Amino acid sequence: MKRRAFIAGLGCAAVWPIVARAQQPEAVKRIAILMGIAENDSEGQARVAAFRHGLQELNWVDGRNARIDIRWGAGDALRTSTTLADF
Repeated sequence: MKRRAFIAGLGCAAVWPIVARAQQPEAVKRIAILMGIAENDSEGQARVAAFRHGLQELNWVDGRNARIDIRWGAGDALRTSTTLADF
């Protein structure tokens, strides 16, 4: 009986690293978008929506496995450069 318990213990020890690795949470990737136009610009909103849709097709979902940060420069170079420093 001791022999079977020993062999079973070795089997569990060999599988344990695989099980432990499988339980690790998925890392959240950060995606930063810097738009040089105003936030209320309809074309800019459409581009961001298309980008998000493309990411979803690749199984990247904001809040689950990706974090999308969008900053809007509104055509002001100074505002854009200070916004860039926030990233």
